[in-house]
Amino acid sequence: MNILILGGGGREHALAWAVMQNPKCDKLIVAPGNAGIAQIADCATLDIEDGSAVVDFAQDHSIDFVIIGPEAPLAAGVADDLLDAGFSVFGPSAAAARLEASKAFTKEICAAAGAPTADYGHFTDAASAKAYVRAQGAPIVVKADGLAAGKGVIVAQTVAEADAAIDEMFGGSFGGAGAEVVIEEFMAGEEASFFVLCDGTDVLPIGTAQDHKRVGEGDTGPNTGGMGAYSPAPVLTDKVAQKALDEIIKPTVAEMARRGTPYRGVLYAGLMIEDGAPRLVEYNARFGDPECQVLMMRLGAQAFDLMQACAEGRLAGARVNWADDHAMTVVLAAEGYPGAYRKGSPIRGLRDYSDDPFQMMFHAGTAKRDGEIVAAGGRVLNATARGATLQEARERAYAQAASVDWPEGFYRSDIGWRAL
Repeated sequence: MNILILGGGGREHALAWAVMQNPKCDKLIVAPGNAGIAQIADCATLDIEDGSAVVDFAQDHSIDFVIIGPEAPLAAGVADDLLDAGFSVFGPSAAAARLEASKAFTKEICAAAGAPTADYGHFTDAASAKAYVRAQGAPIVVKADGLAAGKGVIVAQTVAEADAAIDEMFGGSFGGAGAEVVIEEFMAGEEASFFVLCDGTDVLPIGTAQDHKRVGEGDTGPNTGGMGAYSPAPVLTDKVAQKALDEIIKPTVAEMARRGTPYRGVLYAGLMIEDGAPRLVEYNARFGDPECQVLMMRLGAQAFDLMQACAEGRLAGARVNWADDHAMTVVLAAEGYPGAYRKGSPIRGLRDYSDDPFQMMFHAGTAKRDGEIVAAGGRVLNATARGATLQEARERAYAQAASVDWPEGFYRSDIGWRAL
């Protein structure tokens, strides 16, 4: 099969790595890709949010299957355009992707489905939002309603912090994503990520993970797109996972189908778990980044078979073959991230892990310049490894991270501290 993956980050490198291991893959193209992806697949320049351009490219290159990595092309309806043109595609329609593209829409679905989540208010002006905060008190959570690359969430410990967050969002700091704001009750507990495949009717769990959103040690500092992750998540026991499936995910999928917008693709449920009871924090309509890296490390070649079964409506007969293993990824980021950072610094000491089934350096924001790998983003590399225990995976991942010669980069030294 000729396979096209849309995207160019660490998530897409992990997806490409897993797909390349599957014997069904004859040719793999990733658009736009990055310097690491270019070592294992062909990369192409393409506007991945332009559905007609993607369709033309897929037709010109005799593509058999398309995997959409990031949220932006999903929200732009690229999956719809590909399906209309007769392509097999992994990724939800624009209507179904609203579960990520609009937090207010997700709340509406949860209410209709009876899925437990935080109480909330939805606002289109700062004055009403601030009045709601004063009525509720703090701590409280302020969220940009739209897509904000994982950064549009502020947990305000005081009313003053919440007011500042509201002003920031309505002031345009998150672009159009902050034109509307959702304010939620603060939920106590431990957060974890639950990943399931949905084919519009059936649901297949494919893994759990926990990530570290804060930039600093001990989960301090501003939110990022994610500084590291590990799988499985100990807090998501079989009992808790089943409860999340029965009370949150399956009712959501049923409600989406009832509305005529069936959900097909991976559904990422961010859950807050307290005393064994899960509540929904948010949905994402794609694999998390960096959670995808640890999931692909554990799933390997079967990941493509599962995605294909999902796209073709065959999940009822699909099964995940899990090894009794653990995986961890450590993000190497550019100094200054998630604030201002410099691009173009050379990265040296990168090893070839292509023959090592236990570890891989996934590239997130890299480019090639004058024969050298250089930093081209905020989150730049993902040192990823698996082992029989989380400790073993951790030792391998951190040994990888330490071997990289990149003075302009940094990484947290405590990924996995909750579980360990």
